[in-house]
Amino acid sequence: MKKLLSWKIQLIVLALVVVAEFIGIKNFDLGIGVVALFPMLYALIIGAVISLPKLKLLSEKDMNIAANILGISFMLFVAKLGTLMGPSLPQLMDAGLSLTLQEVGHFFGTIVFGLPIALLIGMKREAVGATFSIDREPNLAIIAEKYGADSPEGRGALGVYVCGTLFGAIYLTILASILANSGWFHPISLAMGAGVGSGSMMAAMTGALAIIFPESADDIALFAGAANLITTIVGTYVCIFFSLPVTNYLYRKLEPVLGRRSRKAENKA
Repeated sequence: MKKLLSWKIQLIVLALVVVAEFIGIKNFDLGIGVVALFPMLYALIIGAVISLPKLKLLSEKDMNIAANILGISFMLFVAKLGTLMGPSLPQLMDAGLSLTLQEVGHFFGTIVFGLPIALLIGMKREAVGATFSIDREPNLAIIAEKYGADSPEGRGALGVYVCGTLFGAIYLTILASILANSGWFHPISLAMGAGVGSGSMMAAMTGALAIIFPESADDIALFAGAANLITTIVGTYVCIFFSLPVTNYLYRKLEPVLGRRSRKAENKA
């Protein structure tokens, strides 16, 4: 337990939280949609800057302590998530089959398209954590519990989480605006698609949709929230019992064929 005690880390975390919450949520109108920036984004950026080796504010020992604390925090998050699942079961039943089936796309796309690309660019076990799901908070907790937050799988999952936080809101805002203006999809269908399990991404996409379809703003918020809830809860079970085992299986089959490092080793031999 003493290895996790570091006043330096605790004070830095406290300072990051205070600064991020003080900045608050900021909305920016891009013309085709509104992008919402959340405190988590500011904390990630500031944390990345102060951890640069050139600044010498954090040592490798400090980073190892932070990694261990991260694993404990994920365990607490899983406990909190569990308390939300039971009371939400009636709401899940009322939401309908269509909202539940969209969860298929959240893991199917990442595994089928993401895993081969990750292997082709040279990722190893990091590819499992990066592609078994869309890697939001519950998915990070699953990987941290099974492999550890500082494992290759943990680094892959956390890398996708950070990229989603940094670029996901902007990407979904632009995507939502393009799809909405195409006229191919009903506003409610697009609202359901906004529920990817991330509060910041959902807010960005629903904000853009509400501007384009102001008459359906309330319904968009309602269905996006329901879809987000289902993704968070149902997606947790899907990832544990299906997508993570399938990703591991496909990794064992595809890595010897697609793995860039594996093919280089064969050529040298």
